[in-house]
Amino acid sequence: MNTRQAITYLFVPGNRPERFAKALASGADRVILDLEDAVAEADKAQARESISSWVATLASKDMDRLLVRINDVTSPCHFDDLLCLQRSCIKHSMLSKCESPEQVAQVLAHMPPGSRVLPLIETVRGVLAAPAIAQASNVSRLAFGSLDYLLDMDLPGPGFALDSAALTIAMASRAANLPPPVAGVTPELDAGQVQSDLAHARALGYVAKMCIHPMQVAVVREAFEPDAQTLAWAQRVLGQWQQSNGAGVIQVDGQMVDKPVLLRAERILALAGQSQSL
Repeated sequence: MNTRQAITYLFVPGNRPERFAKALASGADRVILDLEDAVAEADKAQARESISSWVATLASKDMDRLLVRINDVTSPCHFDDLLCLQRSCIKHSMLSKCESPEQVAQVLAHMPPGSRVLPLIETVRGVLAAPAIAQASNVSRLAFGSLDYLLDMDLPGPGFALDSAALTIAMASRAANLPPPVAGVTPELDAGQVQSDLAHARALGYVAKMCIHPMQVAVVREAFEPDAQTLAWAQRVLGQWQQSNGAGVIQVDGQMVDKPVLLRAERILALAGQSQSL
């Protein structure tokens, strides 16, 4: 059974319906139909109509891969976005500039039962409220909007202040037993820059990334794929642990393996879509 966790989230502008199906076919784990930054004010109404019309034609397996990013609660477009969610029966949304669990609840109130919200943390208020937001009902995971956070803090660029906020979000996610958070976008399409940004985010506890181009999806996917040697090691660890009938410590390849090492092997296999969790 494939239990691979979503690691690639691809944005597509909500006013570009000709790109929707292509985004689904890109290999991205999740596709974010954007009603916020990627859509000019004058085009937002048309974007809502395009999204509503298109999702009505989709099978449930495709709907499960979609999120709609809506404008933040201070935007004049926010309520219209909520009505779009309500009328189209979309079950996954991303809330821009989320700053409280109450904002999450407000979005869910306009969505079908069992829906999920992915709060996008982009402001100082959002970072400070991240522990409470992570604990809110029906939150799927958190994401860090690093570019908007730089603007909110008036920071000249990446550095300690940005990393501190990113780490706060990662710790809030872990404390709430959510999946690790989703890292922000890389504006450059250069593969080397995407890889560098991803490696830095990974060191801060992130195991997923938002993308703005299908090329980035392939780069992120490749970076996260365990190499053959690591994958084979993880398979040996789980195989021998199962054969040990729950022994507290076993030996694999001449090294001692206890529960933390076992859990690392399980995570490697889950990342590769080969989960064999005990």
